[in-house]
Amino acid sequence: MKARRNKKQVPSFRKLIKTSKVKLENKLKNKQFKQQSNLKKYRKEQRKLRQAVKDAVSKKPIPLEEPKKKRPDKRIEREEEEEEEALPLDMMDEDDLQLMKDLGQRASFLTRDLSSSEPVHAKKRKHEKIIDKYEKIPRSLQTAPEKELIHLLPIKDKSGIIPQTREKPVLDTNQDEEDQEEMELEEEVIEEPIRELTIEEHLIERKKKLQEKKLHIAALASAILSDPESNVKKLKELRSMLMEQDPDVAVTIRKLVVISLMELFKDITPSYKIRPLTEAEKSTKIRKETQKLREFEEGLVSQYKFYLENLEQMVKDWKQRKLKKSNVVSLKAYRGLAEVAVKSLCELLVALPHFNFHNNIIVLIVPLMNDLSKSISEMCCEAVKKLFKQDKLGQASLGVIKVISGFVKGRNYDVRPEMLKTFLCLRIKEIEVKKDTEDINKPKKFMTFKEKRKNLSRMQRKWKKAEEKLERELREAEASESTEKKLKLHTETLNIVFVTYFRILKKAQRSPLLPAVLEGLAKFAHLINVEFFDDLLVVLHSLIESGDLSYQESLHCVQTAFHILSGQGDVLNIDPMKFYTHLYKTLFKLHAGATNEGVGIVLQCLDVMLTKRRRQVSQQRALAFIKRLCTLALHVLPNSSIGILATNRTLMHTFPKTDLLLDNESQGSGVFLPELDEPEYCNAQNTALWELHALRRHFHPIVRRLAAHLIAGAPLEGSEALKPELSRRSAVELFEAYSMAAMTFNPPVETSSPKRKDKDLQGDSFLNEDLNQLTKRLSNEAATQLPLDFTKCLKTSLR
Repeated sequence: MKARRNKKQVPSFRKLIKTSKVKLENKLKNKQFKQQSNLKKYRKEQRKLRQAVKDAVSKKPIPLEEPKKKRPDKRIEREEEEEEEALPLDMMDEDDLQLMKDLGQRASFLTRDLSSSEPVHAKKRKHEKIIDKYEKIPRSLQTAPEKELIHLLPIKDKSGIIPQTREKPVLDTNQDEEDQEEMELEEEVIEEPIRELTIEEHLIERKKKLQEKKLHIAALASAILSDPESNVKKLKELRSMLMEQDPDVAVTIRKLVVISLMELFKDITPSYKIRPLTEAEKSTKIRKETQKLREFEEGLVSQYKFYLENLEQMVKDWKQRKLKKSNVVSLKAYRGLAEVAVKSLCELLVALPHFNFHNNIIVLIVPLMNDLSKSISEMCCEAVKKLFKQDKLGQASLGVIKVISGFVKGRNYDVRPEMLKTFLCLRIKEIEVKKDTEDINKPKKFMTFKEKRKNLSRMQRKWKKAEEKLERELREAEASESTEKKLKLHTETLNIVFVTYFRILKKAQRSPLLPAVLEGLAKFAHLINVEFFDDLLVVLHSLIESGDLSYQESLHCVQTAFHILSGQGDVLNIDPMKFYTHLYKTLFKLHAGATNEGVGIVLQCLDVMLTKRRRQVSQQRALAFIKRLCTLALHVLPNSSIGILATNRTLMHTFPKTDLLLDNESQGSGVFLPELDEPEYCNAQNTALWELHALRRHFHPIVRRLAAHLIAGAPLEGSEALKPELSRRSAVELFEAYSMAAMTFNPPVETSSPKRKDKDLQGDSFLNEDLNQLTKRLSNEAATQLPLDFTKCLKTSLR
């Protein structure tokens, strides 16, 4: 029983975690102060009691008269005379008479000690000897200050209202000061002067402390990993180190503990979600192994929850930027702690999507994707992208999409575009491909008993039975989530994504989110419902015509429109000629400067617009695009020129009759109009690809190789055919492979070693022989002449 009481008195670990060191010190001080005040009260009461006993012993009641002494006659006569001189009672007022009676009853109130217990005398005796005797009694002088009275509520009875008062307690200041001085003296005696350490000694001491703490963390972590079920309580001990109070090592130790706990939870967490036990399950009897497993699961979930709360608090402390009273961690260190906490949350988000509190982690991570700190925002966005890429079922992706959509709407679309760019990593297209393959390869059906009996012998039936049993076991081992559940989750996810996209198209057309929205629509356009196609194309065309979009945004509009038309939009009777015209008109806005990155989007658009829709594209349109692309290849960076020439090669193979551009002779009437923005009417058949001859002398070897290949008619075989590393790659892949983002030559320039000559040309060897002779003669003449007189020349010039 005693042990239990002691346990109750000690505060629990949760309270210790929640209370800071300052609060604990304040609690201890309050407890000590209460004990001291109780002790002072007890001493004061004892002192008063002793004083009262002394007063009772020393002060004995002394009568004012001698009772058996006879009064002299003269005294009697004098009193009679005084009574005769006094006024008759009939002539006094009733109030005065009552006052005199009261004073008569309290005759000795002026001379009597009120603190004594002497009886009140009814009559006043004025004998001089008695008065002298009474005056000789030592009086107790009242040196103490008058006591203040506190007026209380009155009491009413039959006689009337009775006022109530109470003395205000007066603190014994002298005694308090004495006690305080005693306490200060004791503290001075206890405290010893601490020697100040030098910087080197301080660093050595810190290194020792840090090493001890690291060893302790390593010992706890290894014990937990060796036997998680038995040592789950050590998670609590390790987590308590997150409240490290030593200012020398507090920040470093907290970071190490956060990372250690994150790795521990990733390793020991089971591959299923732990649910709380019901009342029926708690009441049933179970084996020891099951009970041990339940205790491990409960302890793991509770410690995981507290760990996530600690990480959240670290992020909040950094956001609020308020210094705590403990002053263990400085304001500058809050950012480092917050970055480690966010990194741990991102790791847990990706590693444990199936475990408890995953939705809580999502709610913490999504607002940080829009954080002002670029490093934290990128960290969170990368974690979400990674989660989308590895989420095969779609449950975790759906949770993240819901929170992001609500956050974007709540912030009135004022968020980073990177938040919406994470939608591009959703694994929705892959599920659709799997669905098609499953429809083609239908699962094998097992034979019924009647079919076996009819078609197979007894031994064959026996082998068939064993074979089917093995196939069922293999199918169960490889079983994945049902495709119906996947499609249901992905349908809901896409609905939320498209709702977010359409809201931005409708309400925030000038938002910086528009490129991300158009890029997302371009990727998922084949999954949009056909009913929205017509309205969506009208919106995209109006955005292009408005002129408010940047060049890259307008390219995204074109790309989205043709993705829609290349999928289910084939059934629609829509003429996309205005999108062809817009792209043809804006091609020359690309150059070797800032817009060079837009070439990648242009190459994707050309692939969708010309190659995949070859049946809907006329020869005139293909010729116009090939001619303009060759002109564009002259004034862009080498990687862009390579991508453009690779696209022209694909178009020459797709439209074989475009080889007439390699001939000087014109076809038909008219003159080529390069400034016309209509590809159908610019007469591109009457021109030639003279730009290829200029590109043959380009400094980049791949550009030279592709230009020579196109001049030869883009053959598939022969000496002018391309190597497989160039011919098998798409235009976009070549554009990215030969990128010059690192500001270096790609491929690097080969260094040529110059041939050494026998004689190095020096000095006069560069000059002509006649010139050498002339210079020698003039120099000799100048040496023999007299010094020059510049004044003569000056006079002649003045004249």
